[in-house]
Amino acid sequence: MIAAARRVSYQILLQITTSDAHSDELLRSAEVDALPAPDRNLTTTLVLGTLRWQLALDARIRDLLARPEAKLSAEAATALRMGAYQLLYLDRVPAHAAIHDSVELVKLGKERGATTLSRKRAEGPGAAGMVNAVLRGIQRSAISDQRSGTGRPGGGASRGTEVAAAWAHPAWMVERWARRYGMEAAEAICRWDQEPAGVTIRVVEGGGELAGIETEPGFFLANARRVMRGDAGRSEAYRDHRVRIQDEASQLVAEIAAEAALGAHRVMDACAAPGGKTAILAERLPEAEITAVDVSRKRLDWMMRAWAERFAVSGPDRVKWHVADAAAMKLEPEWDLILCDVPCTGTGTMARNPEIRLRVTEADLERQHARQVAIVRAGLAGLKAGGRLVYSTCSLEPEENEDVVEEALREMPGFRVVPVEGILDRLTESGVVTAEGRERLRSATEGGYLRTVPGVHPCDGFFVAVLEKQGAGNGSRNPWGGIRRFLG
Repeated sequence: MIAAARRVSYQILLQITTSDAHSDELLRSAEVDALPAPDRNLTTTLVLGTLRWQLALDARIRDLLARPEAKLSAEAATALRMGAYQLLYLDRVPAHAAIHDSVELVKLGKERGATTLSRKRAEGPGAAGMVNAVLRGIQRSAISDQRSGTGRPGGGASRGTEVAAAWAHPAWMVERWARRYGMEAAEAICRWDQEPAGVTIRVVEGGGELAGIETEPGFFLANARRVMRGDAGRSEAYRDHRVRIQDEASQLVAEIAAEAALGAHRVMDACAAPGGKTAILAERLPEAEITAVDVSRKRLDWMMRAWAERFAVSGPDRVKWHVADAAAMKLEPEWDLILCDVPCTGTGTMARNPEIRLRVTEADLERQHARQVAIVRAGLAGLKAGGRLVYSTCSLEPEENEDVVEEALREMPGFRVVPVEGILDRLTESGVVTAEGRERLRSATEGGYLRTVPGVHPCDGFFVAVLEKQGAGNGSRNPWGGIRRFLG
């Protein structure tokens, strides 16, 4: 009988391999939620650990194949990766259990929603026998590694390709990080990505006691708490809407936007889902009328339901909801603040989204850049004089960050970069950023921008730029006229 955690993990990993599904969404599915707590934890460990180390696991597997150049079925590859991960990285998992369940899973591959082509390759005893043989070879090599003290990644690598191989990252990513941030920082990013992502919560004003979870103060923000023990998502405070789960760098983006607003009355979150930053804007700008825009009806509908159920902010009627493509908006110049937390490759979030490294290519950077510039152009056109646009990504790549800002400013004169350092100083004076947090953030500011780097800073990697429209404005005072016009 196959253990429930391995069965569910295999199904999730197979779905990620054969579709564009995301691990964070699949790990919140009803099937995972129905598992007992120990099995839920093991499922999360198996899925994310296998994805984190997949490039290294594939290299070990290829070395043991009779034909290393042969293309494995998705079912066989998934069973091998998950089994190899357990043998190499989970000391408490019995080897016989990992091997047995992997063999049984690949036998059942044809029942797990695979493609017709991969079903044909997975059927029959041949694939199961191959999986058994390869995993037993990995078991022997793991024992040898333990005896010799080798086999696990180590520090001291001096070249990007060596660091990439040691920490299971694409070499092209590591090499460009080394050029941009230095080799030491590049390796720190890789190390950070390979550890389970920590959980950070935002405590809503007046949040009260946090029974059932043990926390420590955040690194930057007074309202942030790092969860050290307990399940925040199942806590009483979470059920009562007194806390929200949100990375601290993501919270910081919204805090910067709210402070940059300078008493704004008309505010737009142009790429709003899943809504954490919109909620902070509503908390910090109680007099503002907020428009939440997203290109996806499904995500916006989810956000509207979550807003009604969970986001503990006053005046929910202040928020308007619109489905629209931020890159195609035709705005009148009447907005005080527009937040553009744009779609990106997400290379700053690979600790919690490890499949990104398996999907993103260098060609994606040019495609994302063009769309991001279009979103910024559309947003800048909607600012009235003195209005500000906050541009942010969770990417580490300059093509998606400063290059976007610089291109947009070249194309649209009359705007300037507002140095983020002054905004952070004001947030510190008001107590939103702690004094210790302000000191920690000094290494995150450069050229007027904010840039957090995973492993260098204890959070996801985010980029933030604040742009301001200069000169006399002629925007209408109708707060919703612009949104009506660009939606037709």
